[in-house]
Amino acid sequence: MSNYLLSIAVIAGANLLPAFAPPTWSILVFFTLRYHMNPVALVLLGVMSATLGRAILANVFRAIRTWLPKGYVANMEKVGTKIEENPRRAFGLLALFFLSPISSAQLFEAAGIIKRIKLGPLLLAFAGGRLISYSIYVSGASALKETSLGQIVTQELTSPLAIAIQVLLILGLVALGNVKWNGQSN
Repeated sequence: MSNYLLSIAVIAGANLLPAFAPPTWSILVFFTLRYHMNPVALVLLGVMSATLGRAILANVFRAIRTWLPKGYVANMEKVGTKIEENPRRAFGLLALFFLSPISSAQLFEAAGIIKRIKLGPLLLAFAGGRLISYSIYVSGASALKETSLGQIVTQELTSPLAIAIQVLLILGLVALGNVKWNGQSN
């Protein structure tokens, strides 16, 4: 039981970090291989823990938005207005949270800053997508048994590509809030 509680804490904690956390799938694979845990239970706990972590992250950004530059927050709110104006954009946003293969931290940070975006549907889309992807990763973990897991985790955390992607996503979030969204909507 303590391994399950540990996995919940580690996964929720990783999903609270705004950047540079190991991907949840790698944490799930580690726990599957290291502790021989029930894969179904681990996936379900992983989805719930990751979703909880992202919900808290979004709400932290919602709370600290008053500390951000007013122009930045106003621009982010205009993004929210543009999304609300068009049902296709709203659906696209949900699809992004469901399917996104990239780190979702910056997506939840942006959603937190934009108060008009409802977090509930995004969290449900995130959980649904993660249920599928985590199931695939955990079920495929047996193929990794012949590989050094420590080497994979270290490579994932220190990969220049992984670091570059995180930096680009942070810069993208900053850029998104600095765009003047006053133009006409389509």
